[in-house]
Amino acid sequence: MAKTPFDINIAIRRIRKAVEPFPKAAMFQLYEEGYTSAFEQLVACIISIRTYDEVTTPTAKRLFALARTPEQIARLTPQQIDAAIHACTFHERKASQIRSIAQRTVADFKGALPCDSAVLMSFSGVGVKCAHLVMGVACGEPFISVDVHVHRVTNRWGYISASTPEKSTLMLEDKLPKRYWIEINRLLVPFGKHICTGKLPKCSTCPVLDMCQQVGVTAHR
Repeated sequence: MAKTPFDINIAIRRIRKAVEPFPKAAMFQLYEEGYTSAFEQLVACIISIRTYDEVTTPTAKRLFALARTPEQIARLTPQQIDAAIHACTFHERKASQIRSIAQRTVADFKGALPCDSAVLMSFSGVGVKCAHLVMGVACGEPFISVDVHVHRVTNRWGYISASTPEKSTLMLEDKLPKRYWIEINRLLVPFGKHICTGKLPKCSTCPVLDMCQQVGVTAHR
């Protein structure tokens, strides 16, 4: 079929409606449930690494029911943290990282983790994706967080052409209107999980099929 030029404003409006029936991405869901601090969001993001959202959300809530502030988590042993987050991948390593972040937040920042991406990325285990998510979700600052879904979908559209999530981040920062920088992750995580899937994407029900270049798609539903 002939494609119309890709209009990101139209795409965002359509995708907002398309993802309404699906569960929200874990970080955004937790924020809506009241876990709004930069520290809570960072801990949740560490739990989420290589872990499905369906596991991340209840796992984070299990830990926060035990201890929620940096002071409280710093008083836990790594074993106690590990027991609370055992459902996520690499839980032993993450338990140590979470406790270390809590301890340093107490020691260096008087228990209040600052909204500073450089500070966030100075913690062991925290990369650009988590730092940008925290800055966007908890701090309300315009940062783009590119995970596998955002990377795959925006490149499949033909909106950008980048070989890695890191390169996609740079290209989106250059091209995507800033008003969508936080929202792009909130929308494309459920969109990528349920419609624009990695294998056999559901192109027949895609709301932006008329604009999508379907880059790399060899078979679809």
